Amino acid sequence: MRRLGLFLAGGAATAAVGGFFVVPMLMFGAAVMTEDVKENFVNVSCGSEVTIQNVSQATPKIAGYTAAQTGNAAIIVAVGSQKKVPPRGWVIAVATAMQESGLDNLAYDGNAWPRVKQISMAMPHQGAGHDHDSVGLFQQRADEGQAAAEGRKAWGPAKDLMTPATAAGKFYDALLKVNGWQAMALTKAAQQVQGSAYPGAYAKHEKAASALVDQLSGNAAQAPAASGSVGQCAAHTDQVAASGWVRPVSAPIGEQWHAAYRAGRQHEGVDLIAKRGTPIRAAAAGVVIHLECDRAEEGYNCNRDGSSSQGGCGWYVDLRHAGGIITRYCHMLRRPLVSEGQKVTAGQQIGVVGTSGHSSGPHLHFEVHTHNSRDSSSTVDPVPFMRDHGAPLGTSKQDGGTDT
Repeated sequence: MRRLGLFLAGGAATAAVGGFFVVPMLMFGAAVMTEDVKENFVNVSCGSEVTIQNVSQATPKIAGYTAAQTGNAAIIVAVGSQKKVPPRGWVIAVATAMQESGLDNLAYDGNAWPRVKQISMAMPHQGAGHDHDSVGLFQQRADEGQAAAEGRKAWGPAKDLMTPATAAGKFYDALLKVNGWQAMALTKAAQQVQGSAYPGAYAKHEKAASALVDQLSGNAAQAPAASGSVGQCAAHTDQVAASGWVRPVSAPIGEQWHAAYRAGRQHEGVDLIAKRGTPIRAAAAGVVIHLECDRAEEGYNCNRDGSSSQGGCGWYVDLRHAGGIITRYCHMLRRPLVSEGQKVTAGQQIGVVGTSGHSSGPHLHFEVHTHNSRDSSSTVDPVPFMRDHGAPLGTSKQDGGTDT
């Protein structure tokens, strides 16, 4: 189906711890690839054990969170660091606690399980709930509740689950048993541990959890998701960051995003000047919601090069991610390697760089849309968006493309 009104290409591009001591579619136009081509890579440290130790001793004030919430998040991060859990796990754990308890250590105040109530209410807490026999940051079910009545164990004694460091350790122990959790969407990994009645609820906390982990660890959410240590940035190696994001290609930036009209056209994404045949990666886990050969002229075949006089996005893919984010990948060399409805993992190859459609040379036109919308009005500047997600666009090295 043609969507020329939605995305006509432009640019080179496109269209379309209480008691716990922690040791620790655009308008027509030609590509701009001259002075505008630049690198956006910044060499910074991503995660610091010293920062984590300092935070455990004097938790900073962070806007939007109470001192208790920040302290609880700091404990989660510190325990993850101590247990050598990759920083991706810290983000998952913090996001899970955000959903389950709002990062407050909750006691149980119901009457169905009096022993759980007695123990948990006697422990330091920041509020109470009455969901089954669940307590603590992760709302883990206590042994003294229904499990005891049925002669089995749950997550552990209520006293342990009300101790944030112990509860966090139990969460990590369970997460590490999930095969392939580092490559999973956050909501799937969290659900594998929690078994929630609302499995999709965790996704909305991923951005906030990543930002909070960064503030408490010296940017560890930007470290490689698969790494068991901190310090090196995922952007140095083009690995998926602990935030769950990765840049789609490692290449210099050409024409920038501009939603306002310039020279009679808009440019709703950013052009990444990669070589023909360079693999294009999914920027985050998600699902393929649209795939098309977008063209302006009848008879144009997207399997051949386009030009600055040609219209359309060429071969392109739209992916939907957690939090209502949609990413778009334009001007692929040939039909994408995925199909509509297919789930993809962060970093999975979805196609190769080409110059189909309205394009004056090989590059990837990359867009980011918000509010679960594919419309042009929903685009945001991909450069700050990806930087804030630990996957800055630009390059620390040139991808080696192949002419195919």
